[in-house]
Amino acid sequence: MKKKIEYTDEPMGRLVRIKDFLPPPELLVLKEDKIKVTIELKKKSVDFFKKEANKQKKSYQQMIREVLDIYASHYQGER
Repeated sequence: MKKKIEYTDEPMGRLVRIKDFLPPPELLVLKEDKIKVTIELKKKSVDFFKKEANKQKKSYQQMIREVLDIYASHYQGER
């Protein structure tokens, strides 16, 4: 069982305001241009991504996109 915290009315000392370091909400999620494509994949590959995505509680399509993005970035010299 957790120990109960007992609060007191002791002075906190000198407080210092810190500069806001978080970006505005519109910069938190950067959107990139996307296009839809149709692709045929082997069943065993899709089954693998579905299984792994289920473990991570993510979308298997998102995982496949990330693999393709990493591959493309590697060979374009971005990463």
